[in-house]
Amino acid sequence: MLRPETIAIIKQITPAVAANAETITRRFYQLMFAGDPQVQAYFNQAHQHSGGQQQALAGAICAYFAHIDNPAVLGPAIELIAQKHCSLGIKPEHYPIVGKHLLAAIGDVMGDAVTEPIVAAVAEAYGFLADVCIQREAEIYRQQREAVGGWNGYRTFVVDRKVPESDIVTSFYLRPADGGPLPTYEPGQYVTVRIDHPRTPTSPRNYSLSDRPGQDHYRISVKREPALAAEAPDGLISNYLHDEILAGDELELGPPCGEFTIPDQAADRPIVLLAGGIGVTPLLAMAKDLVYRRPNTPIHFLHAARNSQIQPFADELRALKAASDNVDLHIVYDAPLADDLARGRCDRVGFIDSNMIRDWAPCDEASFFFCGPKPFMQSVYSTLKNLNVDDDRIRFEFFGPRQEITAAPVAATA
Repeated sequence: MLRPETIAIIKQITPAVAANAETITRRFYQLMFAGDPQVQAYFNQAHQHSGGQQQALAGAICAYFAHIDNPAVLGPAIELIAQKHCSLGIKPEHYPIVGKHLLAAIGDVMGDAVTEPIVAAVAEAYGFLADVCIQREAEIYRQQREAVGGWNGYRTFVVDRKVPESDIVTSFYLRPADGGPLPTYEPGQYVTVRIDHPRTPTSPRNYSLSDRPGQDHYRISVKREPALAAEAPDGLISNYLHDEILAGDELELGPPCGEFTIPDQAADRPIVLLAGGIGVTPLLAMAKDLVYRRPNTPIHFLHAARNSQIQPFADELRALKAASDNVDLHIVYDAPLADDLARGRCDRVGFIDSNMIRDWAPCDEASFFFCGPKPFMQSVYSTLKNLNVDDDRIRFEFFGPRQEITAAPVAATA
């Protein structure tokens, strides 16, 4: 446990740290990548370029400091971090590197205000959190290793087939190159793909498993992302997968990870799945698994997309609805093609709003799961709160600070 004097110091400096949090995290990454460049391989450079990684770390530091006297509140956040770390292969020896540069960044930004007692308190607080994460990550690694067909690190898979799902989404069906068994996973989890890109070193990428578990393959479904700027690494790996990886090629995969799953108790009530664009992938795996294992669970599945050319899995979603009387499917396009509505390809044109969700979903009792682009998720979260849906019935997956999702409402685009 943390010493009382350490807790008191952390609480005292929290407002100042919060006011400078993003400056501190930007400086932290500069120092770490310069001083220990070997760790750069673990960080997504597209997220570095966008500032998302810096904002996410700033949010995590502020949350930890704000709850320093009751860290148990941060259990879900620690689980998210631990799962992400295990997906990337973070080890205990990486934590001192982070701690060293984080302390240096705080000192650089806050200057003479950082006294020796403050340095000692921050170091103790960081060490306590690091120990919690290391212990949880050791358990995750053990579970992965001891599962039937399980492994740690990376395992070679063969692309069994490559299937276009829309104009911009392609699915890759993957089987172990060694012919061994596949461990099961929780619907909503992801695998990590490591690519030795010919142009530049890149970090591994996480892709949701888009099919139900218990089959002889893993499936990931990748959206082709456009580069946002000439110097930005956005889309580097997605375009490489689309253009260069063919059936018969090999990919290196990490074992399934992630905490965006359906708890057993949530499946005892109606499930509402709200997907925006490529955010459909983990939710489709959830729906298919529920229909297979818990066919009596009412499922309300909404997919928001631009139009029928862009929407992936349209036929698969319709087949899911046809297979179960308990699946209520609703498709929303915000930029439909001329005949999309007339041909019954969508149920509604426009954006998701409170009236639509209230009229369509059992808001008073359902568990809600959603995933998609940030504007979509911001709007969905705001809509659910306007409808008085409790936070314990809301789960979502998003890279970045949670406060970006809980911000002011915007149109629910996909």
